Amino acid sequence: MGKIVNATYMTLDGDISNMMDWHFEYFSEQATKAASTQLADADALIMGRETYEGFSAAWSSRAGADDFADRMNSIKKYVVSSTLTEPEWENTEVISSDVAERVRGIKESGTNLLQYGFGDVSRLLLENGLLDELRLWLHPVLSGKAQPSELLYRDTQQAKFTYNGVEVHDTGLIILSYTPTNAARP
Repeated sequence: MGKIVNATYMTLDGDISNMMDWHFEYFSEQATKAASTQLADADALIMGRETYEGFSAAWSSRAGADDFADRMNSIKKYVVSSTLTEPEWENTEVISSDVAERVRGIKESGTNLLQYGFGDVSRLLLENGLLDELRLWLHPVLSGKAQPSELLYRDTQQAKFTYNGVEVHDTGLIILSYTPTNAARP
């Protein structure tokens, strides 16, 4: 059985969307090592269309730049979308229907999936008991500019988590790890 890990970069005030304003200042050698290990442990990525479009543009343009970029470009990618039909980013497959069942099948095949960011796909994974670990990369900064749609919190069913551990970096960035304990069920 594979594992699904969600890795979400976030500020103290819950901003998960304006990374250009706050992320890179805290991304040290320790964070680079943690991110590389996290990606190396994954067999594939899973994402929604918005993340796909951002990642595809960013990582495709970095092909050959370093091992991390090459891994991002070559790894198998699953995109949950009802509108994307012809993905251009190499090694990408679109999941357009029966999403929970399709993801369950991928997971049951032994595939370890990594998801970046927290949105509709993350909530679907939680609601269907498919998410195995939530890693919050908490940055020691208040963004002060996030709109409600750019915050981790959204109106959703309650989900509780069990604390797994924390990794503290010299820059003040901490990576919190949790396992869902009562993910909402359909």
